[in-house]
Amino acid sequence: MEWTRAKRYQPYTAYSAATLLALQQQAADSPAQLRYHIRPRSGLLNDPNGFSYFNGEWNVFYQSFPFGATHGLKAWMRLTSPDLVHWYEHGLALQPDTKFDSHGAYSGSARAVGDRLFLMYTGNHRTATWQRQPYQLGAWLDQKGQVTKLAKPLIEPPAAVSEHFRDPQLLQVGSTYYALIGAQTASDQHGAIWLYQAPAAVGPWQAVGPVDLGEATLGYMVECPNLVEVDGTPVMIFCPQGLPKQVAAYQNIYPNMYVSGTAFDYQTAQLSQPSALNNLDAGFDVYASQAFNAPDGKAYLISWVGLPDLTYPTDQENWANCLSQVKELHFHAGHLYQQPVAAMKTLRQTEHSFAGPVTTIAATAGQQLELQLTIAADQTGTLYLAADDTLTHGLQLNFDTRTGQLEVDRGQTAQVPAPEYGTTRSVAVPAHQPLQLRIFLDHSLAEIFVNHGAEVVTLRYFNDQAWGQIAFAQPTQVTGKWWPLQL
Repeated sequence: MEWTRAKRYQPYTAYSAATLLALQQQAADSPAQLRYHIRPRSGLLNDPNGFSYFNGEWNVFYQSFPFGATHGLKAWMRLTSPDLVHWYEHGLALQPDTKFDSHGAYSGSARAVGDRLFLMYTGNHRTATWQRQPYQLGAWLDQKGQVTKLAKPLIEPPAAVSEHFRDPQLLQVGSTYYALIGAQTASDQHGAIWLYQAPAAVGPWQAVGPVDLGEATLGYMVECPNLVEVDGTPVMIFCPQGLPKQVAAYQNIYPNMYVSGTAFDYQTAQLSQPSALNNLDAGFDVYASQAFNAPDGKAYLISWVGLPDLTYPTDQENWANCLSQVKELHFHAGHLYQQPVAAMKTLRQTEHSFAGPVTTIAATAGQQLELQLTIAADQTGTLYLAADDTLTHGLQLNFDTRTGQLEVDRGQTAQVPAPEYGTTRSVAVPAHQPLQLRIFLDHSLAEIFVNHGAEVVTLRYFNDQAWGQIAFAQPTQVTGKWWPLQL
C-alpha cells in the first residue's frame, strides 16, 4: 500500500473490523515477533507515554497507529502490570477525536492525582493548509479505565517557539506542578526545553522559561524531555535532533542522551553544574525513552526501540517496533547505571551453566533467552549470538579485555536495518579486567547490559529463527549461565 497523506490521516472508522483482525493475525504470525516485550498488536508502535504508578499497578501507554507500519493518525494504547514485566493490554485509551488532537494524540506523560490518573499530552492539529498547531492537552483516567478529556488546551505555544512544541513531562514538587516540553526556537530553529508551572494539574499554567542545561546548542529540535531523580541526582533525559557530533559523539540518525547535575532549580529552570552530554544507550535503536520516579522514589525507564525516519524489515509485514524492558536506574561516581528489574528473573526456565575454556555455550539455544557470563581479563575474541551452524551469520560481540573494548556487530545478520548508519557500535570497558555481560534475546531484539549496567547496548536484529547457536570463535576462559525465557 502507498501511504498517502489522505490514507494516513483517515479516521479509524474507515477501516473494517475484518481488516484490523487480519493485521493483528499477520503481526502475531511474524517470525520476528517479540514474546516477552511490549510490541504492537498491529501496525506501528512508537514512543512510550504515561509511564506511571496508579491504582496499585504500573501503567504505560504507547503511541499507536494500528493499521500499518507508518506514522499515521496516532492514538494511545494502554497497558498495566503488577511487576513491570507481565503487561496486560487494555486497548486504545486516548483517541484523536477532538479539534485539538484531530491529527494525532501525540506523546506525553501521566501522574496520579488523588484517585485518578492525569494524562498530559500533545494534541496535533492541522489546518486546511496543513499548518501544524500543537496544543498541550489534559485528560483524566479513572479507576475503571474511562478517559475524560478536558474541554480546552492547557498550554499553547509561546511566541518564542515554532510549531514544534511537544512531549510534555508532568512533574510535582510539593504542591506545585511543573511541565517540561520539547521545543524548537522560532527565531533560529534551535532545540530547547521549556518549563511551565501551575498550582494544579489542570492549571492555570505559566511559563518559567527555557531550561539551561549548560550547552550552547541542542541541535534543531528537542523531543521527549524527562527530568528524574536518580539516587538523589537530577538527570535530564532527552532526544536532541540534529545535534552536532562535535558536541557529543553518536552514530544513530538521532541520539537519546542524558545530562546530570547537582541540583535543578525550578524557579530559574537551571541545572546546576551540568555534566557533558552522554549517550543513554550505546546501541542502534533506542529513542524517546521515558523515565519517572515511583512513589518509593526509585527511578525507572522504558524506551522505544525504533528510530524516526527509518524503516525495518517487519514494515513489510505491516507492523513495526517495540518497547524495551523496564530498567531500574542508579547513579554512581558520576555515571548512570541501568539494570533489569528484579521480576525479569521470574521468566527464567531451566538453568544451564558453563565454566572453563569454552567454545560452544549452546548449539540450539533459540532466540528467547537470558545469558549471563563473565569473560576473564586479558582475552580477545568473538561471541556469536543467534548464529547459524557455521558461525557465518548472527550477532557478533567482539571483545578485547586487554585494551578494554567491546564491539557489537549486526552486519552479519540476515537483514541489516539502516546500514547507512553503520553496522557496529562500540563501548569502552576497563582494561585488564573481567567483562561481565547480561544479555537478553527476544527473536528480533537484543539488550546487552555491560558490567552491571554501566553501559547498555540495545538493538533490533533480524535472523532466521532456526539459528540458535551461542558460541565463541575460539576457546575462551569464561563462566556463566543461560536460561530460556517464558512469559
